[in-house]
Amino acid sequence: MATTNKASTKGLTELFHGTLKDIYFAEKKILATLPKMAKAVQSPDLKAAFEKHRGETKEHVARLEEVFEVIGKKPQGKTCAAIVGMTEEGAEIMEEYKGAAALDAGLLAAAQAVEHYEISRYGTLLTWASELGLDEAVSLLKLTLGEEKATDEALTQLAESTVNMAAEAA
Repeated sequence: MATTNKASTKGLTELFHGTLKDIYFAEKKILATLPKMAKAVQSPDLKAAFEKHRGETKEHVARLEEVFEVIGKKPQGKTCAAIVGMTEEGAEIMEEYKGAAALDAGLLAAAQAVEHYEISRYGTLLTWASELGLDEAVSLLKLTLGEEKATDEALTQLAESTVNMAAEAA
């Protein structure tokens, strides 16, 4: 008995909405995780970077809520397995390296994995919003993408200037 594969009627609009729900969940999860990471690290500079990013993340959530409004949808998250896995890895690092010199380097690396995921998602959403003619969403997503890239750069500088050397020196 042959089964016919009926093509879905879902298009880029639905894909955009689904991905928006994914990053909304991710940003809220990150918002809950950053204070734990800030509390766990030893480097005052890294602690400050995590606290700064928490403030930015609150703005990212608010901007995403504006994007939901632009497309006429209620702000709603969809469980993002990728971010759940990354935050679990961060929790494992906090547990395994508690009190160790390498803790900060491990948490910084975990934070950058999250940043790279966010950069990927925001870049995709930005492209799709542009293709869908969602100019207001494009502006909002462009702001957030720029901030995510700046955070990644700042974390790289921190890793290369102090955090990794402190881990290696111990």
